[in-house]
Amino acid sequence: MIHYLRFFFEAGVNTPLWPENMDSPYGYPCDLARLPISAETRAELARLSKRYQSSIDWDYPPNPSPWSDEELRLFKQQALAALEVLRRELGAGWIVRDESLL
Repeated sequence: MIHYLRFFFEAGVNTPLWPENMDSPYGYPCDLARLPISAETRAELARLSKRYQSSIDWDYPPNPSPWSDEELRLFKQQALAALEVLRRELGAGWIVRDESLL
């Protein structure tokens, strides 16, 4: 059996992982604690999700991001690195699609 996850960041959500089905045993959005990954990877995904929230102008969310180009570049780099580690840790029984538009 292959498990599918979608990888993207969402306003107000503390995980970048979304199962294909809302009735997933991993929750919807995905509860990081339910995944067979290391505590370090779990913490990094949670940290990135929390960091993503600061990319939004919460006074008026349609406004451009308050992040500088350098902040955005660093976030993208860290997110893609975390995605690669996640894929490695989950292994062959999982497909994680990058839908982050990073």
